[in-house]
Amino acid sequence: MNATANRTNSPEWNCIHTNDSATMFPTNFAWGAATSAYQIEGGWDVDDKGPSIWDTFCHEGGRLVFEGQSGDVTCNSYELWEEDLRCIRQLGLTHYRLSLSWSRLLPEGITQHVNQKGLRYYNKVINDLLASDVLPMVTLYHFDLPQALQDQGGWKSPEIAAIFDSYARFCFETFGDRVKLWITLNEPYVCAKLGHEDGIFAPGVKEPGMAAYLVGHNMLRGHARAWHSYNVLYRAKQGGSVSLAINSDWAEPLDPASPDDTAATERYLAFTLGWFAWPLFVTGDYPEVMRSSIEVRSKELGYQEGSRLPRFSKDEPSLLGTADFFALNYYTSRRVKQGECCPGVLGLKSDQDAEGVVDPSWPVCGVSWLAVVPDGLRKLLKYVKDTFNNPAVYITENGFSQVGPVDMEDVQRCGFYHDIIQEVARALREDGVDVRGYFAWSLLDNFEWADGFSVRFGLFHVDFSRPERPRTAYRSGREYAGIISKYRSQTMVNT
Repeated sequence: MNATANRTNSPEWNCIHTNDSATMFPTNFAWGAATSAYQIEGGWDVDDKGPSIWDTFCHEGGRLVFEGQSGDVTCNSYELWEEDLRCIRQLGLTHYRLSLSWSRLLPEGITQHVNQKGLRYYNKVINDLLASDVLPMVTLYHFDLPQALQDQGGWKSPEIAAIFDSYARFCFETFGDRVKLWITLNEPYVCAKLGHEDGIFAPGVKEPGMAAYLVGHNMLRGHARAWHSYNVLYRAKQGGSVSLAINSDWAEPLDPASPDDTAATERYLAFTLGWFAWPLFVTGDYPEVMRSSIEVRSKELGYQEGSRLPRFSKDEPSLLGTADFFALNYYTSRRVKQGECCPGVLGLKSDQDAEGVVDPSWPVCGVSWLAVVPDGLRKLLKYVKDTFNNPAVYITENGFSQVGPVDMEDVQRCGFYHDIIQEVARALREDGVDVRGYFAWSLLDNFEWADGFSVRFGLFHVDFSRPERPRTAYRSGREYAGIISKYRSQTMVNT
């Protein structure tokens, strides 16, 4: 069925009013929305699915998830996929970014036991998308490691890289005839820091200054193996592209005239964006300022057990060049100043020695950390172009939240979407950034990790109080559909 015929063109879905034809997007620009398996699927223990670390994290007592909530049911997309597809078609998306639940496909995390029911579910999702003229971007790992693998050491274990590669090859072999855009890992920084330094995300490990670097290292090793597997075994036949989704704020010195703030800003970017982008796009290794900062701090604290930031082995697949495009998740920006580290404290924040602050002139949308800075995205895109050899870029996540009472007429978020997409257009047209697509976070209100259901990023509201989980478009969802309709129409007229 052709989805184009079912995409509404009524006036309420075309809310953008601008005559700036110079901001037109390319014909093949990807207009998307994103979700992740644990956040929307539910069905945590049905049809032979194995538990993930987020199932365990939410079910254990004493955790920091809002009001003890969990993703046990959430949007129930495992049973209500057709409702999600209706939302996707209603928006007029050209692309949809989803993640696979590793433990739904492989309950023990290994390919010796394949769950055929999980396999059928994802085959149906992918086939339904393609039948609706929507291209899938598939993420292999979005925070939800099978608990069986966590029991063996998880991302701290050196063996996890080979296990992830085996899982990736299974997915490439199974779905790669139809999926042409792959993300191996989503936001390894978040997995490493929040899951293994701060302990506020699954698996809840708190080993400051140690585990995060090891986890990030093993995630990069796993990514490199998976990319090389695709390149050697599948690329010629399948013709797809593989990358890793990196999250980063934009950062500027709090005082541009201060050498300390300028140096702190360099460290801030090195410990976030550079941590994972530098090895893939520049040198095959971590940023030198990151390694030197960690070593200086180790020396100051009398740490003598070797480098806390691991080194890549020459006997393993090279990291350099293992990204076919730059997948960027952007939400906010910061002004950066010299850190105020506590003496004698081992930790990532102490190593970074930089503090990001919110400019009081920036509006805040929903959660307190989300200062909305649209031109920060444009500056970050230009930085990526200039620093990482002008890669093709997909903005794989960007969005705006609500907290408190539900506001279906979310005018503020409408304006933010309009502003951010204008900045993407300027980066593309004026700065020469090769932006290939934009994915809004998120298609649906969902389980927002430690915030539970208290924070809503959806283009569609989900009523979690009702078992049928009805989806209703926010005004911002209708606005986004209008943006897509406008620019796609302009493109077709001028082609």
